[in-house]
Amino acid sequence: MRIRDLTSEDYDGLVALWEASELPYRPHGRDQRDRIGRELEGDGAVFLAAEEDRVLIGAVLGTHDGRKGWINRLAVLPEHRGRGIGTALVGAVEARLLERGIEIVTCLIEGWNVESMAFFERIGFIAHPEIVYYSKRHSPDT
Repeated sequence: MRIRDLTSEDYDGLVALWEASELPYRPHGRDQRDRIGRELEGDGAVFLAAEEDRVLIGAVLGTHDGRKGWINRLAVLPEHRGRGIGTALVGAVEARLLERGIEIVTCLIEGWNVESMAFFERIGFIAHPEIVYYSKRHSPDT
């Protein structure tokens, strides 16, 4: 397995990975090809791919706002889980963020995704049930 930067050429494989992992995505909103491409070009994105034999088997979308890092989306193909790929991807994002001076890395996990909650707890993330998340969306697709 090799971890590398995601590129805009990975978009179709990334969508296929999300679908195989049963992760919801917003193809008419924030997950559009051009929006992902713009994020890749910006300095706040740490989008990484795990590949084997040139096949995308995992990916993580990390970002930062200059103060705090975020794991926005982590996916590993179901048949490749349990091999440390997700742990390696998160570790790589954390290392890249730390190089940029970002010492706090966070993630938001929807309540239905208990598998992800268990994963992040296993790798040292701490749940903060006293935090309530609010968002304001300009459209349901964003």
